[in-house]
Amino acid sequence: MDAKTGEMGSGPKCPMGEPNTVRSLLGRTNKDWWPDSLPLDVLHQGDTSPDPMGPDFDYAEAFKALDYQALKKDLVALMTDSKPWWPADYGHYGPFMIRMAWHAAGTYRTADGRGGANSGQQRFAPLNSWPDNGNLDKARRLLWPIKQKYGKNISWADLFILAGNVAIESMGGPVFGFGGGRKDVFEPEKDIYWGSEEQFVGHPENKTRILPEEQLELEEPLAAIQMGLIYVNPEGPGGVPDALQSARDIKITFERMAMNHEETVALTAGGHTFGKAHGAGDATLVGDAPEGADMALQGLGWASAHESGFGEHTITSGIEGAWVNTPTEWSENYFRLLLDYEYELVRSPAGAKQWQPINQREEDMAPDAHVPGKKVPTMMTTADMALKVDPEFRVISEKFRNDHEAFKDAFARAWFKLTHRDMGPKVRYLGPEVPAEDLIWQDPVPAGSMPPDGDAEAFKSKILGAGFTVGQLVKTAWASASTYRKSDHRGGANGARIRLAPQKDWAVNEPEELGGILAKIEELRGNLSMADAIVLAGSAAVEKAAKDAGFDVSVPFTGGRGDATQDWTDPESFEVMEPVADGFRNYLKTRHSVKTEELLIDRASLLGLTVPEMTVLLGGLRVLGANYKDAPEGVLTNRKGQLTNDFFVNLLDMDTEWKVVDTSADEEFIGYDRGGKQEKWRAANPKAHAREPA
Repeated sequence: MDAKTGEMGSGPKCPMGEPNTVRSLLGRTNKDWWPDSLPLDVLHQGDTSPDPMGPDFDYAEAFKALDYQALKKDLVALMTDSKPWWPADYGHYGPFMIRMAWHAAGTYRTADGRGGANSGQQRFAPLNSWPDNGNLDKARRLLWPIKQKYGKNISWADLFILAGNVAIESMGGPVFGFGGGRKDVFEPEKDIYWGSEEQFVGHPENKTRILPEEQLELEEPLAAIQMGLIYVNPEGPGGVPDALQSARDIKITFERMAMNHEETVALTAGGHTFGKAHGAGDATLVGDAPEGADMALQGLGWASAHESGFGEHTITSGIEGAWVNTPTEWSENYFRLLLDYEYELVRSPAGAKQWQPINQREEDMAPDAHVPGKKVPTMMTTADMALKVDPEFRVISEKFRNDHEAFKDAFARAWFKLTHRDMGPKVRYLGPEVPAEDLIWQDPVPAGSMPPDGDAEAFKSKILGAGFTVGQLVKTAWASASTYRKSDHRGGANGARIRLAPQKDWAVNEPEELGGILAKIEELRGNLSMADAIVLAGSAAVEKAAKDAGFDVSVPFTGGRGDATQDWTDPESFEVMEPVADGFRNYLKTRHSVKTEELLIDRASLLGLTVPEMTVLLGGLRVLGANYKDAPEGVLTNRKGQLTNDFFVNLLDMDTEWKVVDTSADEEFIGYDRGGKQEKWRAANPKAHAREPA
């Protein structure tokens, strides 16, 4: 939707957001949110890494030396070792650790694979100071002694998730497994767009991102409903206690982090089987978040002036109370209490809207978290009530209420997916508790093998004689490999999924031409996997292009890729990976609100490219003829198909004067001879009106 006119645009939404106050890839920066924070970036100039482990540190090898069982034993002991500076609710930190792990993983979104627990980002801004992560700084601080004991053998990222798993186990809950292998980063990630708002949730100017009455849809790639939330506002959309509208929001946001509706219900109910929410008093008495708090707090935040500020006086979400009467035990009570009681809307001591059972029996009340012998009513949030009143969620809730074993299995699997979805292929998992079962969301690829000696060279010779241009073979290999995302390690050439739905039908891949090329590769590949053969075909074309330009170049090749099957490829899961912009192929599906060159940078970032790598790939692909639909814009050579540096020579030639001819968005350019004013070249950024198939 246009922020000024209020009109909906046509075509796909911009992956980086609709027009708003901030129109860029990143939105507001940490410095915008917390202007008084120390500018540590100045210490990392010149590619100086803040990683204290150094470039040669091998985390997989360090993890192998970990005493895994001893670590788990120490985590179990931590759960009931209540500290006076942050007393455990009910004498058990389990629910606290579950929330920490959940919120570490829950930022993941499928659209660009960013977020999630894969790098331990919850330690850094903005996540460490989001309102939805209130007081999780204390959960991480409780883990300090354990991290100190095991050091480099366990990353913070792995420790967060393992602590959540152990917490579930320690309270009798079901766990499907655990895979280590998450590597810590040591500075905030700068390439994640969290939204364009200028205020966090809770501020009157922060509005919900879904307003159907205003034709406002949740913009891509976001998954949360408001800035500063992991998922939805527990009080309801924009704080309005409408359970049906909350159900709408829940479905959208969980779908965007790869959960179906049954998984969503299982996760919500399972998570809320444990612990309580905190809203003991006046929410205005809570201090600044860690990133903006006083230095004397040594990295902690949310220092509350409400009485003691902790224990029974804790204020976090503002909602107050436990969901069930057994908050430190796995049980069937969540669905029983939700479905059996009628509820009335009440206010917490902090003023938050929540729901309380009417005429609740004493045996169904919860123990007070800190006062022995005291009983208090349980509660439900508006988001919980959504599972009761939404027809689809109600059917699933009734199913789980009547079949507890199904609920246990669904929760264990959904929790595993939540906490591992961003890790990539299963081969990256480490540790003794990696499940043997393959799961379709792991994008399984059968193991490949190195091609026999001589097969690679023989295939390269055959494919070069098959009648395809250099550009066609290079473009096919690029299309196969360039789906890779460093964010969640999905996509890429392994598996050769370019030959499967949905990738074989993506417009950017020019399906009709692609089908013929893949058919010939299949015919000629012999003992090679299709995945290896596609890569080799592109490499052979690059070598030929270099030779035709007068250079003898050998492109290194490492084989061993496997071929995925359609049965183990979830088309819906891969649909989100379809490029809406690929500047390397001069492709743009539709014009967007952010600058097109920023979309190129975003694509390069997801591929893990450096500036030199991005530059040389773009220039090389242009002169090789790899543009979408063989578009002439930006080729900048009269020797197309030869690997030359003509692109750079002609782009930077001072005898050429470049002028914008598409003034509506600075997308199309013509290079004129400065003397005679004749047209020499045409370029695009890429051309905004991409040529769609007829």
